[in-house]
Amino acid sequence: MAIHHVTAPVAGAAARTRPPEPFKERAARPPEPGPVRGGRPPEPFENRAARPAGSRAALLVLADGRFPAGGHAHSGGAEPAVKTGRIRDAATLEEFCRGRLHTAGLTAAALAAAAAAGLDPLVLDEAADARTPAPALRAAARRLGRQMMRAARAAWPSPELDALAAARPRGAHQPVVLGLAARAAGLAPLDAAYASAYEAVSGPATATVRLLSLDPFDATAVLAHLAADLDQVAGAAAQAAARAVREGAEALPAPSAPLLDITAEQHATWPVRLFAS
Repeated sequence: MAIHHVTAPVAGAAARTRPPEPFKERAARPPEPGPVRGGRPPEPFENRAARPAGSRAALLVLADGRFPAGGHAHSGGAEPAVKTGRIRDAATLEEFCRGRLHTAGLTAAALAAAAAAGLDPLVLDEAADARTPAPALRAAARRLGRQMMRAARAAWPSPELDALAAARPRGAHQPVVLGLAARAAGLAPLDAAYASAYEAVSGPATATVRLLSLDPFDATAVLAHLAADLDQVAGAAAQAAARAVREGAEALPAPSAPLLDITAEQHATWPVRLFAS
């Protein structure tokens, strides 16, 4: 899996003593739109100023690892990667997470953003099936979707969530449910993309702490190192969702991670395992 190196500019000492003039004026400027540059964002989220004050705080709830959506029981492919030696320490964990983020993570984030943008969740569920060739991963995604649905309906009751639950009683794909939950919570497609992308890396990082007895501080540092990649993937996912509003679900990305698919099928046959997937 390729490693992307991103170097962030470092502010000078003067910036720490006296902020530049534009920074002082930021509070007076209207909020800027998100990174959707490929055209108009979906209609329900065009007027972001109309959202209830503080609604962005719902993103913290949705992305919280303690949100009871069942993710703690899944390793995101980390368990077989640890067993085969592809994850051995913090450095190899970061490489694994970066590769997962830019493949399966981008696919999931785009599906979540599209659901938050108002695309038909049943169409998106079919699109998720087409983008998940491994039966073991499809089954895991639907189990997670069913658990996410229970938590989301308790937190943000919504007719759209009720309708999807009725249409998919055994569970829709988790990213689709996550995006619909974000929509019910008053969040934007970009917010849903961030929540999904973060989950793509935080799950393996947390699992590796248990699998390798990795220092939790090192695992947290891995997530911090991936911040720029998370920004990139979430922005790309939101742009793809905006295109999908105009062109249909076929416009959503479908990057592949064949090794994740293969090891997921192998992992499903293990008689003893710590994680469900």
